[in-house]
Amino acid sequence: MRVLAAMSGGVDSAVAAARAVEAGHDVVGVHLALSRMPGTLRTGSRGCCTIEDSRDAYRACDLLGIPFYVWDFSERFQEDVVQDFIDEYAAGRTPNPCMRCNERIKFAALLEKAVALGFDAVCTGHYAKVITDADGNRELHRAADWAKDQSYVLGVLTHEQLQHAMFPLAETPSKAEVRAEAERRGLSVANKPDSHDICFIPDGDTAGWLAEKIEMQPGDIVDETGAKVGDHAGANSFTVGQRRGLKLGRPAADGKPRFVLEIRPKENTVVVGPQALLAVEEIRGIRISWAGLPIAEVATGEEFPCHAQVRAHGDAVPARARVEDVDGAAQLVVTLEEAMRGVAPGQTIVLYQGSRVLGQATIDKARSLQRVEL
Repeated sequence: MRVLAAMSGGVDSAVAAARAVEAGHDVVGVHLALSRMPGTLRTGSRGCCTIEDSRDAYRACDLLGIPFYVWDFSERFQEDVVQDFIDEYAAGRTPNPCMRCNERIKFAALLEKAVALGFDAVCTGHYAKVITDADGNRELHRAADWAKDQSYVLGVLTHEQLQHAMFPLAETPSKAEVRAEAERRGLSVANKPDSHDICFIPDGDTAGWLAEKIEMQPGDIVDETGAKVGDHAGANSFTVGQRRGLKLGRPAADGKPRFVLEIRPKENTVVVGPQALLAVEEIRGIRISWAGLPIAEVATGEEFPCHAQVRAHGDAVPARARVEDVDGAAQLVVTLEEAMRGVAPGQTIVLYQGSRVLGQATIDKARSLQRVEL
């Protein structure tokens, strides 16, 4: 097969490309330039997609003896990921930019271009597995190493995209083994630290970064009863579940910390309360997509058992889900058998059955049995 290897400059993508070459595929490496500010270099393990990363990707391809290219996707990235991030925060939601990047850049824009150029598959260093069923349909599953599993951030992949997805690290039992393999192969990135944080906010100061992009207006912080307990400099810089940085002048009656329960952008109000009120038992999601062919219950509207996960490294909890028609639009309704805390509109909920990823939706509303709808 002709395989396009997406080379981030990290150890995972380098080893994935090496395995694709070793398997006999015709491999070409490509690094995505996602920023028009290439002078920024990595600081420790923060950020990614820098000049340093592109050089590391080139060195890996040179060692493997495969062609290497840099594709400029910076405009698409700015519009589909960065601006989406800003817009979602401005609307009082908490987005996941890595989900949007996988959805719109790495497995939409990149795959579209790859297929147009005659490639059969896009290979990445994600820890996830694609399984083909008896009828030849492809399913997305968790990786062998559940501690490193990245199927959550790939939950946005569609049936068509899975036909062209290749994840050579799927069966690797640990990240330590990947690093050891990179060392054996002579790859210079063998001990390169993993990247963390949002790539376009490498210093990790999301609130400070947003303050430069969104016009912040001071407003009230109220408790769950509606009583004012403090002031804020801009509601858009808060997120559900946040405890630090509230700077409340009026302590809670029980003396315990308060947490952000809700953000109301139209009123420019932040609602806080005790940690217990963060518990959510029902989630409603919009912008649904299915990873592979949807299960039969999706079409019939019947409820089906599943596990639900709302964070990349969070636990999946048992749940039941169904698809409803609400004013002509499909809405995913998930009833949790174990309450989750800190669920925020804008986050992504991914559904599983066993190790299989069923699909995902963007959280629109959450409901707590102890509170009115958020």
